[in-house]
Amino acid sequence: MGLNEIQLPSIAISGLYKNALVTLNEEKKLVEIKTDAVSKFLGGNKKNILILVKSSDAVFVDDDQLSFLTKLLEACKLNVGDVAILNNEKEELVINKLKEQLRPKRIILFGNSPGSLKLPIEFPMFKLQQYDGSTYLYAPSLKELDVDTTEGKILKSKLWVCLKNLFEL
Repeated sequence: MGLNEIQLPSIAISGLYKNALVTLNEEKKLVEIKTDAVSKFLGGNKKNILILVKSSDAVFVDDDQLSFLTKLLEACKLNVGDVAILNNEKEELVINKLKEQLRPKRIILFGNSPGSLKLPIEFPMFKLQQYDGSTYLYAPSLKELDVDTTEGKILKSKLWVCLKNLFEL
């Protein structure tokens, strides 16, 4: 029996695609997957923390920015398994769909303005904002934050004050 002849029961298929609607086309015995789910994300989302980044060079985030972000998370007593990291450089994301799938309690926007996510409110950088059951933090991009200049140090210190309040450190 070849791979093309293997038929999985519908219960097995639905278990493989928990976030997708699975339909079986009886005529052709093909499985069609339809989904409105959010793009893939990096991390485990164990603590329902959504981090949105803009990185044109990588699927999620480039190595230098990931290293910087990992250090930030460690300082907040978190790790990549606690968060969901999405890169919206190449695709437009809408906050309603993100909230539906990931159920974030805290959302950090690195280089993404609130308007870019179709949020109906605007708020400045480095100000925690409550809206619709989530707390938002809008900050400069990881690339802007991860520089060894006076300006970079000022931006990092502003971010740290916000992160301490966001995570009650």
